[in-house]
Amino acid sequence: MKKHFLTNIKKSSGSPSFLERGPGGEVPPVGLSDSPLLGRGAGGGVTRWAAAFLLLLLAFPSFAQRATWIWYPGDYEIWLGNQMQNRRTERGTFFPVFWRMDSHYVLIDFHKDFDLAQPEEVELRAEGQYNVKLDGKPLTGAPTRLTVPAGKHRINIKVYNQATPPAVFVRGKTIASDASWLVTYEDKEWIDASGKTSDQSGTTWLQAGAWNFDAPEMLPSAFKLPTKALRAAKVERTSTGLVADFGRETFGYITLHGVKGKGQVAVYFGESKEEAQATETCETLEYLPVNQPQKGDQTTTLSKAFRYVNIRPGAGVSLDSVSLLYEYAPVAERGKFRCSDAQLNKIWDVAAYTMHLNTREFFIDGIKRDRWVWSGDAYQSYLMNYYLYFDTPTVNRTQFALRGKDPVTSHLNTIMDYSFYWFISVYDAYQYTGDKAQVQQLYPRMQSLMDYCLGRRNKDGLMEGLAGDWVFIDWADGLSKKGEVSFEQLLLCRSLESMALCAKLVDDQAGAQRYQQLATELKSKIFATYWNAGKGALVHSRVNGQPTDHVTRYANMFAIFFDYLSPTQEQQVKKSVLLNPQVPKITTPYMRFYELEALCALGEQPYVLKEMKSYWGGMLDLGATSFWEEYDPAKKGAEHYAMYGRPFGKSLCHAWGASPIYLLGKYYLGVKPLTPGYATYEIVPALGGLQWMEGTVPTPQGDIAVRCDTKQIKVRGAVGTGTLRFRSKSKPSCKGGKIASKGGSQYELTMEKGREYVVTYQAL
Repeated sequence: MKKHFLTNIKKSSGSPSFLERGPGGEVPPVGLSDSPLLGRGAGGGVTRWAAAFLLLLLAFPSFAQRATWIWYPGDYEIWLGNQMQNRRTERGTFFPVFWRMDSHYVLIDFHKDFDLAQPEEVELRAEGQYNVKLDGKPLTGAPTRLTVPAGKHRINIKVYNQATPPAVFVRGKTIASDASWLVTYEDKEWIDASGKTSDQSGTTWLQAGAWNFDAPEMLPSAFKLPTKALRAAKVERTSTGLVADFGRETFGYITLHGVKGKGQVAVYFGESKEEAQATETCETLEYLPVNQPQKGDQTTTLSKAFRYVNIRPGAGVSLDSVSLLYEYAPVAERGKFRCSDAQLNKIWDVAAYTMHLNTREFFIDGIKRDRWVWSGDAYQSYLMNYYLYFDTPTVNRTQFALRGKDPVTSHLNTIMDYSFYWFISVYDAYQYTGDKAQVQQLYPRMQSLMDYCLGRRNKDGLMEGLAGDWVFIDWADGLSKKGEVSFEQLLLCRSLESMALCAKLVDDQAGAQRYQQLATELKSKIFATYWNAGKGALVHSRVNGQPTDHVTRYANMFAIFFDYLSPTQEQQVKKSVLLNPQVPKITTPYMRFYELEALCALGEQPYVLKEMKSYWGGMLDLGATSFWEEYDPAKKGAEHYAMYGRPFGKSLCHAWGASPIYLLGKYYLGVKPLTPGYATYEIVPALGGLQWMEGTVPTPQGDIAVRCDTKQIKVRGAVGTGTLRFRSKSKPSCKGGKIASKGGSQYELTMEKGREYVVTYQAL
């Protein structure tokens, strides 16, 4: 089956785990220092959150309602995104983003109504200056404890904080702050001459935002990713200092041990040894001032990406050794894949490690250079996440951080296509998780962003780059962005379809009808304008009212997995575009992701397997320990490190390089949800030339396990109702399961939750 949710939108989220894959692939035992909220600071010491957790265990009875810190939805995510994205430096110089950065609302009102069987004492905490009202009456001062009488009552807490997002933590036996509380940034409350509060209000209340800050001392504003100390794999002493090799791409802080003297130490970072040694052109560096008469340790101030570090102490300064404080996001790797091909196993492992490194507070593009949240990069990370971690909170945070606030003054990241990926991602998330809450919270921001996009159409109702619009598509030499590019029209069409579906979820029936009508009209216009029957393809663009005769892969491959083509058109596109070497090749993993997905959707898994081994295997053959931003097999030597006119400008650890995770999980293990949250799902295993394969795919309620060889298929689902679809030369059998023949060597087996099925068959 070819459709996916970027593609097949016609058809209980997870939470951050306390287990993670370590830098060596191991899952360490859980302890205080391993918790996502009880990490170590840059100096390696256990943070104050460890003590907070112990106090939590000692101070509160087990029957207390689970409470968590809450805030205005999106505000903490925007604030945290600002903190992260403004850490970028290039050669020691601050390098901020070039799009508008929003901020949190500084004054927030939180409230909830309760009906208590007996009086209840609650604890109150806030980040900021605050007051408390019980049933509309203000309490004296800023109380930290409150007794709420039996009966029906409302608690209001109003918090002001200019520096960090206003947040509250409330906990009693049954009363607890959580996402069910209502919040607003303007309560529109007024009082008449008698002192009576208004009986009616135009206030818009939203459900509160939250994550997993579940103790009063776990201040959201104090959040840090955890770190762990690691040794270098190899240290080489040189005439100018030392060069440390940490064995593979990594991320964190460098600690220098036994530092003594007065002066400075220069630290040059490199994803390659050549970069670390190129002191005049390496992308990142740091100068550490030293004034230590006795030996001591010093740690770099900012986390960096590197494999190699070139450490050069200045005159009068000496040091003994170097180590790494590896900084990581504690996410559990639930998705698995193994097969009969050793190289493909290595590709999956390196893809998983690449994804691990680029999963931080948010899904970011790459760990060396930008370290920003880009919508196009994040969209692919969401899809890979659904087959590796199923870490829904990071998806939610990233979507909020990307969208920012109204009024809309530009496309997301200033890129036209990146606005469209964002719309599509919101409905995707619902399909995978089954959780409507994120859609409900984001829908007003979806409406305003879509209004902005529709307002930038030209007189013919098509998207065309205007002043301030970056029409990106892909990094490709000579790729035209002029006129009305077909690729952008396809993305807008799918975005409108996503809007229609999201509108139905929030009961905006008028909106659903409007968006679907716009999508239907645009789809007809796309094929009337861009489909060239002689070429058997969508042409790239229309300029000055005339379609060009230039064909590229982009619109055509998206049209396949958007299910916009007839079966005849699909075969034409496969032959005239996807398998045609005369059509310009794609050299970024970013768009190879979609190219190979389109081919998988057409049943070309054997061909895609060879392409994965050639393309991603080509990077491994060059010594890659994570996958790159761009890879052109025609380049040689240090040419592979260059990009953007700089000798080491390319990222050698880029999230969009990890797409084999998604391809192998969805199109080889063959697992995808058919209805939201895997209430129903299908498994369509495709060996694609492998002798055997096995793996797991995570879902909201557990994992789906698949093992397949040429004679046997073994499946188990922990959630929903599954349908196993497969082809067999001979009549298959399954003890305890009923196999239905669908004709043409096609068979189906309905799977019940929690049961294992073993099918004996003969692969075609």
